Amino acid sequence: MAGHSQFKNIMFRKGKQDKVRSKLFAKLGREITTAAKMGSPDPDMNPRLRLAIQAARAENMPRDNIDRAVKKATGGDAENYDEVRYEGYGPGGVAVIVEALTDNRNRTGGAIRAAFAKHGGNMGSTGSVAHMFARVGEVVYPASVASPDAVLEAGIEAGAEDVVSDENIHTVLCKFEDLGTVGPALEKTFGEAQSTRGIWKPSLMTPVNEDHAATMLKLIAALDDDDDVQNVYSNFEVSDEVMKRLTL
Repeated sequence: MAGHSQFKNIMFRKGKQDKVRSKLFAKLGREITTAAKMGSPDPDMNPRLRLAIQAARAENMPRDNIDRAVKKATGGDAENYDEVRYEGYGPGGVAVIVEALTDNRNRTGGAIRAAFAKHGGNMGSTGSVAHMFARVGEVVYPASVASPDAVLEAGIEAGAEDVVSDENIHTVLCKFEDLGTVGPALEKTFGEAQSTRGIWKPSLMTPVNEDHAATMLKLIAALDDDDDVQNVYSNFEVSDEVMKRLTL
């Protein structure tokens, strides 16, 4: 198993769920406000806002929260956030990309640098690990929506580049710039997706042992806990056996 999503699910189960969800809603709201402020407050006219709202709905964020986040952008009192990408290495040489929205680069950069250092990693310069990832669009549906063959066929017709299905989900991958057309095309066939977003997909994986995997889990948890951090991506890979032990 690879990447960040499985480990994020572990952290959610192990953490205090109300606190975790509250922090998640705050980050989703920040992205919605930023997207609405940078473009139109109408999601039909603002692809980034439309994706942000879809991501919020996928996490069951209340509609009132979403509406408040949009109105905050049009009210003139919203904070100005800079989009910043940090890159570095975790234990075992694992590549890590951190996306943040911040109103204080010094504060955020210092906190992220400290998290890397505390958990056996180190920050690098911009571009130091990005070459090991590809910026792609990802659309996720539950496995129950249709058969793998049906989703594959629909994905190809919509312009997707790949479809990966397992017993839980269908993951449709496309060029990042095509996400605005692939997502709506799939929605016409299968309804609203479980999530639709741009991601950094690892193109080169780094296998790690159980000790390094456990430390990576702590590093990702520390990064996720920072209010300014929106997303964390990594390229570490562990065996199913190690994954089972980590979830105990």
